[in-house]
Amino acid sequence: MPAPRLFARAGGIVLLGAALLAAPPTAQAATPSALTDVVPVPASVTATGTTFTLTSTAAIFADAGASGVANSLAAILRPSTGYALPVQTASGTPASGISLLLSGADSSVGAQGYQLDTDAAKVVLRAQTAAGLFAGVQTLRQILPAQIEAATVQSGPWTAPGTHIVDHPRFAYRGAMLDTGRHFFPVATVKRYIDELALYKVNYLHLHLSDDQGWRIVVDAWPRLATYGGSTQVGGGAGGYYTKADYTDLVAYAAARFITVVPEIDMPGHTNAALASYGELTCNGVAPALYTGTDVGFSSLCTSKDSVYTFVNNVLTELAAITPGAYLHIGGDEASTLSTSQYTTFVNRVQPMVPALGKTVIGWHQIAQGQASPGRVLQFWDTTTSDASVTAAVNAGAKVLMSPANKAYLDMKYTNATPLGQDWAGLIEVQTAYGWNPGTYLSGVAEASVLGVEAPLWTETIVTLDNIEYMAFPRLPAIAELGWSPWSTHDWNVFKTRLGAQAPRWGIMGIDFYRSPQVPWRAAGSRYEAENATLVNASVATNHTGYSGSGFVDYVNATGGYVEFTVSSATARTATVTFRYANGTTANRAMTVRLNGTVVSSALAFNGTGSWDTWQNQTLSVNLVAGTNTIRATANTTTGGPNLDYADIP
Repeated sequence: MPAPRLFARAGGIVLLGAALLAAPPTAQAATPSALTDVVPVPASVTATGTTFTLTSTAAIFADAGASGVANSLAAILRPSTGYALPVQTASGTPASGISLLLSGADSSVGAQGYQLDTDAAKVVLRAQTAAGLFAGVQTLRQILPAQIEAATVQSGPWTAPGTHIVDHPRFAYRGAMLDTGRHFFPVATVKRYIDELALYKVNYLHLHLSDDQGWRIVVDAWPRLATYGGSTQVGGGAGGYYTKADYTDLVAYAAARFITVVPEIDMPGHTNAALASYGELTCNGVAPALYTGTDVGFSSLCTSKDSVYTFVNNVLTELAAITPGAYLHIGGDEASTLSTSQYTTFVNRVQPMVPALGKTVIGWHQIAQGQASPGRVLQFWDTTTSDASVTAAVNAGAKVLMSPANKAYLDMKYTNATPLGQDWAGLIEVQTAYGWNPGTYLSGVAEASVLGVEAPLWTETIVTLDNIEYMAFPRLPAIAELGWSPWSTHDWNVFKTRLGAQAPRWGIMGIDFYRSPQVPWRAAGSRYEAENATLVNASVATNHTGYSGSGFVDYVNATGGYVEFTVSSATARTATVTFRYANGTTANRAMTVRLNGTVVSSALAFNGTGSWDTWQNQTLSVNLVAGTNTIRATANTTTGGPNLDYADIP
């Protein structure tokens, strides 16, 4: 994995697309994106056959209440385009540029969804709330070329395919958790992760702020929690903690990206850092030593002491005062030293403190053993698919947040060879992370009782930003799609191609990621649009939908027509060419493919796709030479070749 990178940039609300990289990318022509590249996949997408081009004279028009989102969009677009893109007050009917409007959206979008319309003249984004507009901006980013994320001026053109999108989330809660207890992460690192979450429409960040190895938030009534309890971490490093100003800054930074911070104080177990700071929280009054290992289940607050509940109430009160979000997470897992009676006594005394502070309880699913609390949320993390106590709690009104460890834990290794992470819950390759249904996963829990899905990242082995990114990507976008997209769109074979299309964007943004062999990763600059190739007895057309770029190539109804791509390669190598095509007939429109004049396939099959608006892929292996190559696809049949969209050559 590469070394950590610089990522801060001064001024305004700036998402990750405008981050400074240690070595800024050189200017390069922008490769068009396709509607089929978007993650999470929208609920409804209709291609219109037009192409929008962002120009240097364009403006961003915003309704009152949408200016913050408009400014964040401008901050993404300006560095890469070099355009001024002034933000102006919207008025009248949109006619040009980009409009962000809080009226006119389809009624199905709800509070978090949006409607996105692009045509040759304009982009119009509509929603009922600013949060919905922000979600739509993330889709707009992904249908613009990946180079739009660059921190330096690129050459364009800045095109987006014409479309009508109506989109809204499946679940209201789509979260990620970062464990700061095992290893402490500075504010800047957490902000970077927030930016990465925002691109995939994640709207909750769960911060695990205490554990055996470290206490990470200042509590004025108990100052040694941070100054002593926060002084180390796994492996014995320096640790650290967030001041209240730090925490407030993080909360505000996340809120500007429509992400709500959920703070967790884990208890009664996972509390060695607190016990080491204040011996009176133990039953024998003796403070244990600070702990830098990775064992679990050995520590607990003394559940029989009233002073412990004073402590808990002090902590929750101070945390609630600086947390505008609705939830306080009280932990509750792996309290192995307590009897069931001791554990339930603790939960039953602590749970009521949270609604008394105007908040809703979230806890790991073991808190189901305690009495019901109004609207409480159980975060399910087990590797089983049933739990009687969770089912009983749901029947009493609880909601469930799905985080099964063998599906959603981002700290699990991808394979046995993964240099980071653990494997106690199993290996989680990308297909495993994507291949489960949060709405039906837990027996006895109907989808209506599922609040959403969250991807936790425990950090026993995670030390740097680079480590975070490598373990989160590409699984985080997979789980984000489970939370956002309707289950009817769930298809691994389609998803893996959309996921692979994210690679050039991540490269430009400086995101490290695991290149899973399960995913066909697209290389930066690897797509060659057919409409830009050399054409003989073929022409550019736009009369069908779903194509990439500004059009596709329509062969004449005769043999001999061809499309010839010019491809550069830094080295001699074997490459896979992926042709994207449509064939609305049932007949095979076979083509001869030549590389540098030599036939590599005399009859490459391009079978029917069912419709001229339905696009499929055909692949071929070729041996490129170092330097310039030509790849020519010539029609073999009297009906000509298929409609050809592009050739992708990583």
